[in-house]
Amino acid sequence: MKFFQHAFKAMGTPCSIQLYAPSRASAERAIQAIVRDIQRLELKYSRYREDSLLSEINRCAAQGGQIKVDPETAGLLDYAATCHRESDGLFDITSGILRHVWDFKSGRLPAEGRIEATLARVGWSRLNWNAPVLEFPVAGMELDFGGVVKEYAVDRSVSLCWDAGIRHGMINLGGDIRIVGPHADGSPWRVGIQHPRQPGSLLRTIQLSSGGLASSGDYERCITLHGIRYGHVLNPKTGWPVRRMAAVSVIGELCVIAGSASTIGMLKEEHASEWLQNLGLPHLWVDVEGVIGGSLANVTE
Repeated sequence: MKFFQHAFKAMGTPCSIQLYAPSRASAERAIQAIVRDIQRLELKYSRYREDSLLSEINRCAAQGGQIKVDPETAGLLDYAATCHRESDGLFDITSGILRHVWDFKSGRLPAEGRIEATLARVGWSRLNWNAPVLEFPVAGMELDFGGVVKEYAVDRSVSLCWDAGIRHGMINLGGDIRIVGPHADGSPWRVGIQHPRQPGSLLRTIQLSSGGLASSGDYERCITLHGIRYGHVLNPKTGWPVRRMAAVSVIGELCVIAGSASTIGMLKEEHASEWLQNLGLPHLWVDVEGVIGGSLANVTE
């Protein structure tokens, strides 16, 4: 078995594929299949492309219409509905419209009244989802699959590896990670979890031979005003950034599960520790005061 790796950029983030294969040709076939599939998903669900399916859905939503979706999109919508239910309405793919209100490059808070006006068009319960038909009774809503698609792409990449006969490797799309299988010698992969307040520093290093790891935090995009940090993770019920957790990381069988759980952990704020503990998945959290907790808090290499 030989080791191969490929670095590229997709979905607005640095990505890497690391795998073991019997030959360069077999490795390149697997890598090409993975990159093609990631690019396909990016084209399909990008909110920046007018020709994407997501843009078509959102044009329908803007008019208060209805649209029939394909089975893959229906699966993502079903998962979004499950996450909405399991999070008591905090994980909500209709909340992306709030990004029009919060400009994290401006250094200013939203103008008074804009958040409240936008919240009238936020809420999974405001739309009707009866597969395969998605209906928007309230005109002006938007969907954003940003909290699901990248992790879904990671999981699909692992499936493509297995289809190609690859049994050892790791997929990393901007910190959303899934293990194909351990190193060829059977040793686990060492995966670092970023410190939310110390750029370039690791909070913990985890050893993984299977499963997925995803993190959510307030460090990616934020505004700091009068000593208060406002991160990009927005509560869909209030329209304001969460301000209790600095970062949450979760390990799950699938990357998409780890990703949604880490996001919900951020959104749960003061109830995050209890919710994550009840979820039962390995996890690590850091609050805004620097307190570290979770089942992975005491992990040492």
